[in-house]
Amino acid sequence: MPDREKTLDYLESQIPTLAVAALTVAYWQALAAGLSVLVCHDGAIYENFPDGSRRFVKKAEPPVYVPAGARLEIP
Repeated sequence: MPDREKTLDYLESQIPTLAVAALTVAYWQALAAGLSVLVCHDGAIYENFPDGSRRFVKKAEPPVYVPAGARLEIP
């Protein structure tokens, strides 16, 4: 494998870690700005507030697992 492809493979492997870091930063920035944030935890959606409190919004739909390469039609 040429060096360029190895470099691209390495960079692509870092995407999930970078995405988690970006979401964490955005979450805390929103709270620091005085905004509330919706989060899904234990099968429910909650609204988290800057003061540390949270409010139940609704029960979340169960996740849909789709095998890699499969197609899923959403009505």
